[in-house]
Amino acid sequence: MIGACTALAVPMYFMGDFESARQHAMRGVRIWRSGSVQSTVEGIDAPIVTCLLYAGLAKWHSEEIASSHATMKEAISLAKELNDTHALANAVVDSTQLAYYERNVSAVERLASEVIELATRHNFALWLAIGSILRGWARSASGDTAEGISWIEDGIREYRAPGSMLGMPIWLAVKAEALYLADRIDEALDATKEAEALAERFEVRWWCAELHRLRGVFLAALGADEAQSEASFRAASRIAKE
Repeated sequence: MIGACTALAVPMYFMGDFESARQHAMRGVRIWRSGSVQSTVEGIDAPIVTCLLYAGLAKWHSEEIASSHATMKEAISLAKELNDTHALANAVVDSTQLAYYERNVSAVERLASEVIELATRHNFALWLAIGSILRGWARSASGDTAEGISWIEDGIREYRAPGSMLGMPIWLAVKAEALYLADRIDEALDATKEAEALAERFEVRWWCAELHRLRGVFLAALGADEAQSEASFRAASRIAKE
């Protein structure tokens, strides 16, 4: 049942249905906390850790910030208790992502470094790619845009290599932000367009509001017609409310 809750929570989150994702994830957490589970299901990760992670992420989108952070910490603690290294790497990745949501540059740098160390030691290619992308954002936000963009582009290349697509809208948004900070605004706008196309193609709408907001920022910076940037901001607001 916990595995089934995970299987529902994850796609709901990526589709942008944060409330449904939270409900399914929290159902799995309640089953676990009931004490009736005698052992974990063998799989890539312990399903309960994934339930905690997506419950934490979904809570953040509902502005339950303190509860979100507490749930993420619980996920990390449980992954360590279960001695599940892959689940631990996943938990640290999602904690890094949460720090990125909050624009906490120092936390992103620290946690991304932890992800990279864990992923390198255990040969977790996917987590290594994401750690590189997020470290690149932290470097760019700290003023080193050349190094930051290099980290991001390397990470995106490695992320794409096996055909991974679910995270591409947000990772392209990360790249777009870094390009904007480097005053490469035309390229930043191109990155958001690619992200929007992928989000539509794969029904990955969890980051669409932010993509529209970024497009509005970039259009304004380019001196585009005010109506264009305003339309992007209005679309961002509408999607966020939905």
